[in-house]
Amino acid sequence: MRLLALETATEACSAALWVDGEVYERYELAPQRHAEHLLPMLDALLAEASLELAQMDALAFGRGPGAFTGLRIAAGVAQGIALGADLPVVPVSSLAALAQGMYRERGVTQVLAGFDARMGEVYWGMYRAGGDGFVEAAGRECVCPPEAVPLPPDGRWTGAGTAWVRYGAQLSQRLGERLAGCEGERFPRARDIAELGVRYYRSGRAVDAARALPVYLRDKVVGQKTEDR
Repeated sequence: MRLLALETATEACSAALWVDGEVYERYELAPQRHAEHLLPMLDALLAEASLELAQMDALAFGRGPGAFTGLRIAAGVAQGIALGADLPVVPVSSLAALAQGMYRERGVTQVLAGFDARMGEVYWGMYRAGGDGFVEAAGRECVCPPEAVPLPPDGRWTGAGTAWVRYGAQLSQRLGERLAGCEGERFPRARDIAELGVRYYRSGRAVDAARALPVYLRDKVVGQKTEDR
């Protein structure tokens, strides 16, 4: 199994290549420079692994939620590559990728993933890691004020993502004793998009290029320049 993955939903830009369980990755904090870095990252990964695009089985991308410009870049690049190489595409939640990274790096099994959505709101998702080592949603993703985020099931949960940098106090007050701690300076990575993408591909969740669409969660997309990072 060979899969390319890309993630540009936040300030971080990354690309990854999954080859039979081995992961190659390029990652950089590059606000507003995703379009400049993404394709060179993908080219470098293929060169490092001595592979060509025609040898890929699928492509996965972070479908959001997140910054609108970043999501459009990811979806556009994914669609263009998939059409040109005749590859199926696997959309992966960027919030789920953030939670998967928390599990992979820190062993955290219950994650409250949140991005700063601007306009006084957060993008929010709750995830639990199963016995197979992959996170699954414990509720629906949403966009809402930090004071109104859905409460997770009972237990101790760890927060992750930029929502905790800007709205840590409000979120902590809302969650109370359910909150075990938080790590705000964390971003989704393409290597976790790849891990989840392979799993989703094998379970039949791939789509054709035309259906590789971003998920904004917020209805108003056009003209919201203040939200893009």
